[in-house]
Amino acid sequence: MTLSRRRFGALLAASAALPALPRLARAAMDPIVIEARPGTAQLLPAPYPATPVWGYDGAAPGAGIRMVQGERLERRLLNALPEPTSIHWHGIRLPNGMDGVSGVTQAPVAPGESFDYAFDLPDAGTYWYHAHRASAAQVGRGLHAPLIVEEPEGARPDVDDEVVALLGDWRLREDGTQALDFAAPHDASHGGRFGNVVTTNGQVEATHSVRRGDRLRLRLINAANARIFDLALQGMTGWVVALDGMPLPAPRPLDRLVLAPAQRADVIADVTAGAGEEALLIHMEREPVVQMAFPVRAGGTAATRPAPAPLPPNPVPALGALADARPLRLVMEGGAMGRMDGALMGGRRAGFREMAGAGFYWAFNGRADWTAEDAMAPLAELAAGETVRLTIENRSNWPHAMHLHGMHFHEVADGALGDLRDTTLVPGGETVEVAFSAAAPGDWMLHCHMLSHAASGMMAFLRVAA
Repeated sequence: MTLSRRRFGALLAASAALPALPRLARAAMDPIVIEARPGTAQLLPAPYPATPVWGYDGAAPGAGIRMVQGERLERRLLNALPEPTSIHWHGIRLPNGMDGVSGVTQAPVAPGESFDYAFDLPDAGTYWYHAHRASAAQVGRGLHAPLIVEEPEGARPDVDDEVVALLGDWRLREDGTQALDFAAPHDASHGGRFGNVVTTNGQVEATHSVRRGDRLRLRLINAANARIFDLALQGMTGWVVALDGMPLPAPRPLDRLVLAPAQRADVIADVTAGAGEEALLIHMEREPVVQMAFPVRAGGTAATRPAPAPLPPNPVPALGALADARPLRLVMEGGAMGRMDGALMGGRRAGFREMAGAGFYWAFNGRADWTAEDAMAPLAELAAGETVRLTIENRSNWPHAMHLHGMHFHEVADGALGDLRDTTLVPGGETVEVAFSAAAPGDWMLHCHMLSHAASGMMAFLRVAA
């Protein structure tokens, strides 16, 4: 997938036959570069100092990518960090070799090296991209950014404005620097790594000016390591129209919206607050906290609009009959105050104390190291196009946001198909069922997106035959 030096040289030689356009031809071949490198971000308002981060082109969060459904995304990752990295295009259905998982779908991109990503965008929606090597630390240090795939012209909702709101949190010291304790045992064995500073688009006090009566499209992305955002609107009337990029069959009036790590939601919201007031996106954590403010300027109208129409559906492969689906079961165990006394690790059974000494606190189906380099094995091997019904049982005391790469699944309740997603929240002590079509060949990660949980045992993969 990477253009070799030899192939590149041959193409340049061929272009010599076109003397009028050699430079233009060469320029057209080069993809846009995304450089992963150290930088700074003004996470706290002045006069606090800027925070050192790792970011795409030095920014955290990185610059969003905006394209149109059906277009081809081509980007070159250039690694200017002191350690290897890669990019995962979260929620995008793409060829396995482009999924960006270091050590599984590609070799890690070493410092000073590059990797070319190129794939088509089959689905419109709200997505994001982030590092997928040492993810707890690299995403936590700032390697994440929005990826917006617009519907084709004429299929977009009728709105006055659009706001991308990437929600995150950071663990900062008093001097504004990050605490780099991304492997802290307490975080990994409990609910995950929570920050002490919550931001929207990298700002503590994010704002966006609106008018009364404006209809907004809010694209909400939870990029936090572990924090679950419980969101509500004030001074706005809203409808959820898509989850994890996938349109709902009908808009759903918004009362409260829970976004687990890695989940997204598209919301159509009408501003009802008057001029001089503020409409608010609120995070309900212990007590209501303003996540983003929308100051209402003069002008606008008090007239109301009808509820929005549904977004056009994406061409996700259809499921076969659930009654004929292949049953799979994933049992999640471990963590603090859990009942797990040990699990398979290194090909033998290890006690929980030994596991913890090696940095493992969790197990899938009784094994903690499914992705160990010397003993990688799939959680299951699936036939291409097979319909799968996966039961996820959480025997721990902590919630887990389970993300499946490369495919979307329906949440299943009482035998009926529910929302189409790529990440589902499984509360502690509860069981969730999902169903999907194993449409794409390759090794696809299935892991908890509380990223310190993934790093300490909650990471496996499914193998889909070619």
